[in-house]
Amino acid sequence: MAGQRDGSAIDYVLHTARENDVRFIRLWFTDILGNLKGFAITVEELQEALESGVAFDGSSIQGFARVDESDMIALPDPTTFRILPWRPKENAVARIFCDVLTPDGQPFQGDPRQVLRRNLEQANRMGFTFYVGPELEYFYFKDSASPVPLDHGDYFDQTPSDMVTDLRRETVLTLAEMGIPVTYSHHEAAPSQHEIDLQYADALSMADNVMTARLVVKEIAAREGVYATFMPKPLAGANGSGMHINLSLFRKDRNLFYDQNAPLYLSNMARSFIAGLIKHAAEITLVTNQWVNSYKRLVPGYEAPVYVSWASINRSDLIRVPAFRAGREDGVRIEYRAPDPACNPYLAFSVLLAAGLDGVEKELPAPPSVEENVAAMTDTERRERNIGSLPRGLHQAIDLAEGSELLRKALGEHAFQSLLNSKRIEWERYRSQVTDYEIKYYLPML
Repeated sequence: MAGQRDGSAIDYVLHTARENDVRFIRLWFTDILGNLKGFAITVEELQEALESGVAFDGSSIQGFARVDESDMIALPDPTTFRILPWRPKENAVARIFCDVLTPDGQPFQGDPRQVLRRNLEQANRMGFTFYVGPELEYFYFKDSASPVPLDHGDYFDQTPSDMVTDLRRETVLTLAEMGIPVTYSHHEAAPSQHEIDLQYADALSMADNVMTARLVVKEIAAREGVYATFMPKPLAGANGSGMHINLSLFRKDRNLFYDQNAPLYLSNMARSFIAGLIKHAAEITLVTNQWVNSYKRLVPGYEAPVYVSWASINRSDLIRVPAFRAGREDGVRIEYRAPDPACNPYLAFSVLLAAGLDGVEKELPAPPSVEENVAAMTDTERRERNIGSLPRGLHQAIDLAEGSELLRKALGEHAFQSLLNSKRIEWERYRSQVTDYEIKYYLPML
């Protein structure tokens, strides 16, 4: 392992740590569900950690260890070293993302970061760099016990200077300090709902950035005594939180989705990528929308996609092609609108890439775009136009995922089975609950 490490990157980390009085380094990784995990080492242990990794017990990490494989190694990626701005400057704290290895130094197949690396290597062999730009929506509430909003603003509202405005401002500034630029931030459509759009980057860097951004949002909120949540649908009767993901393929500096002579400036490769996404949309939804609560958002009437279609303007579609801006050929992209911000970004980016590349490799033709309101069509009209739908609940999503060869290949057998097992347990736990709705509706009647 040590012989394969980038010496200059390691030297930079060690120098930066010394110059900034860093005393503690948090080693970060995620479990199969995208929960941030990690442990801290002191600066005295940093060089050895960077060169050889740090052993830890993976037996309690969701989706990691079977009985006979609890020993793991966290190998820090030196390019991800960042000082945490919300911690004290004296005796500072930094973080660094890790790749998880087996004791013999091989990539651990249950590590979501490794899953994404493997899919990106496939794209790289085809000559592609995969860029993504996510739009994270989330809510601020008074606490984690009940969803009490802090404001009652609406889409793009410019509310007077208040706590939530300052929270969003501090979040953007903190992300900038960590080298994560934000292109837009604004109030969303639901009460106390906000959005932060991260500037596009290569998919691995962006997955790390999404994990960091989710923590920063929560840290800044907690500092002010309130709670931020990425729960997809915390408020009944209001829009849920999505994470629309903008996708593009580049070869060096050239955007392969751009064609100046094509309708919508969308190349044949881009259209085949769309075709792959549409072909596999239903079976990959378990990854992009992994929680029982995710499917409370994917219902008609709340600006979230329900049906599998694409368009250039219509925001009810699963896939949207944003308008072309003159001189911004690099901005031609596809916006995939199903995911929510509670997904595992490493796995979500992996399956979106795998689905799109399947369309590119097979040169699949994209179906006709649907500019009408798909939700307003009858079932017969949608059938006549071959417009399918996303799963209507977690159980259906599990069933569709179980039979997906693309999903099995994209995730790898270990991660595929770990995710399915976890989701089956979640569904059974949910299925056995008696909800407030049932008590209010059935108890007085039956």
